[in-house]
Amino acid sequence: MSKVFPAVDARTARRRFERAARSYAGAARLEEEIGARMLERLGYLKIAPRRILDAGSGPGRDSAALLSKFPKALVVGLDFSAAMLAVGRRRLFEKRRFVCGDLGRLPFAAGAFDFAWSNMALHWANPEAAIGELARVVAPEGLVMFSTLGPDTLKELRAAAGEARVHAFVDMHDLGDMLVHAGFAAPVMDMEVVTFTYRDAGTLLDDLRKSGQTNARADRPRGLAGKQLLTGIKSKFEKSATFEVVYGHAWKGAPRKLADGRDIVQFRAPQAR
Repeated sequence: MSKVFPAVDARTARRRFERAARSYAGAARLEEEIGARMLERLGYLKIAPRRILDAGSGPGRDSAALLSKFPKALVVGLDFSAAMLAVGRRRLFEKRRFVCGDLGRLPFAAGAFDFAWSNMALHWANPEAAIGELARVVAPEGLVMFSTLGPDTLKELRAAAGEARVHAFVDMHDLGDMLVHAGFAAPVMDMEVVTFTYRDAGTLLDDLRKSGQTNARADRPRGLAGKQLLTGIKSKFEKSATFEVVYGHAWKGAPRKLADGRDIVQFRAPQAR
């Protein structure tokens, strides 16, 4: 990677998503919009998966959409927040399941899924570890498709609040390198900038809090943020918030080595003349 990023404090992030479980759906407008755009992109790929993993599913909004698109598939929603999953279970219906687990240590067997989907979740994990785990649980010739946040995300809030109070995000090219290193073939990466306009900084901060997406950097300042900091943010914030959205998809390549390290060599039968 071109840069080392501060780690996310997973326990803090999980606790904040737990608290936001009931308000998440109404506040996570960006995630809803990007999920819809991912579904449009999925329409250009010819797949008929039998087992789908929704990695970082939250309350399962995308899981429901995926099941609607692939009604014969088993859809498994995974999230590290039990409270988020509990909200999804209230709307549970046939052929959708929920599992509480970590993106960096997926509780599934190798090759368990034909298709792995992840909408706006990789930046809450170690992305390299998460991509490695997705590569492990996706079967050869299976597909991974994801969205995440790029470096320019919330640059206005970062300028107003200070570097350590806003997460840092991985560059699109580094994510592509991670996919190749994990065993995915010819990843397709692109990005777009989405700008949301808020009445004021307080409205943005309220949305982030209600969707569980407040600062969980491991190196974040631990003292209570006082009124002076909030006043400073409000005076510097100019109503627009930038989100750099990174999209990626790639197919899992056939394995080249056995578990013991020996190379796999394929022989083709000679063509009859």
